Amino acid sequence: MIELLAPAGDLEKLKIAILYGADAVYLGGRHFGLRAGAGNFEHDDLVEGVRFAHAHGAKVYVTVNIFAHNQDLELIPGYLGSIVEAGVDGVIMSDPGLVDLSRTLYPDLPVHLSTQANTTNWAAARFWQRMGVSRIVLARELSLDEIKEIIERVPVDLEVFVHGAMCMAYSGRCLLSNYLTGRDANRGDCAQSCRWQYALLEEKRPGEFIPVEEDTRGTYILSSRDLCLIEHIPELIEAGVKSFKIEGRMKSANYVAGVVKAYRAALDAYQKDPHSYRFDPAWLEDISKVSHRNYTTGFMFGNPGASGQHYGAGVYRRSHIFAGLVREYEPRTGLALVEQRNRFAVGDLLEVMVPRGNDFVQKAAEIIDDEGRLVEAAPHPRQLVRIPFDRPVPPYAIIRRIV
Repeated sequence: MIELLAPAGDLEKLKIAILYGADAVYLGGRHFGLRAGAGNFEHDDLVEGVRFAHAHGAKVYVTVNIFAHNQDLELIPGYLGSIVEAGVDGVIMSDPGLVDLSRTLYPDLPVHLSTQANTTNWAAARFWQRMGVSRIVLARELSLDEIKEIIERVPVDLEVFVHGAMCMAYSGRCLLSNYLTGRDANRGDCAQSCRWQYALLEEKRPGEFIPVEEDTRGTYILSSRDLCLIEHIPELIEAGVKSFKIEGRMKSANYVAGVVKAYRAALDAYQKDPHSYRFDPAWLEDISKVSHRNYTTGFMFGNPGASGQHYGAGVYRRSHIFAGLVREYEPRTGLALVEQRNRFAVGDLLEVMVPRGNDFVQKAAEIIDDEGRLVEAAPHPRQLVRIPFDRPVPPYAIIRRIV
């Protein structure tokens, strides 16, 4: 069984990831994870998230993947105890001291080795297996052939990133954010400095910026393209990869739903009938509807070189804008209660993405506010409005405005 592993930046995204087809989610608690900017989980939310996941046959893994300092070690045992109490299915770690501590204190708690540990060869994989690690999240700099050799030599489950943002630094070990902003990426507080615009400054011409590219706004030489391997699912499965990981704990619910649904469809189609499997271009079209940079296959088929970077303006692509999330639906009236996420108006063409089944498109014929009045638009963040739909829409359906 191949696992589809999705990001859960908060409780809402956890539920959406699972409803749209994830077999497991990974998330951060309030401490010791590498995404300080994500919503993350208080203990009560973690307990509820685990309960929801297990009720739907899914698993929950918690990131404890900082590079710990001495003072962190005083708090780790209590924190591990709290997440074990919540019933999580594993922890994701990169620090060898934390791995050893976890295996000593909670030997029944599975430890997954984070990509931050930079596992790039079978000897390292074998070492970590001896240390009691049950799964290794491989470095993103590996080719398919290298992954195959590790699988052939080491009997440990391997997890591979298949989709999402790529860090411009080797295995995410970046000092740029810390240097420019004082926010340490290796302690969960990356400012994503690599996404900024840069120009060249000559020492004897202070204040005179020289564009590196023919773009008056600067250059994006540090900005990598987004990883996308949805067209290569057969190769990864046949190589022996056990878990397909989607990046994006800081991404929107729209991103989580759209990407998970597409990969779920592709994985199901292959596993149902590998011999007759054919890639459906509609899957790639669907994941291209969420905000993304141009796609790359990363290092999977060799060093991408210049093709792995984005060099011009207009970094992001999107054809649909996340307009709202369905909270409930009234069959008698055909009205859905929608929580607004971005402005939309009467007459806009809306695509409705549902957790199961076919998506559909219709115009917003009416918008009714919480006082029952017809309004022309829903301009306010998190505003609750009702919209008539041509067919039933379930809770957690995603409403997207077509640009």
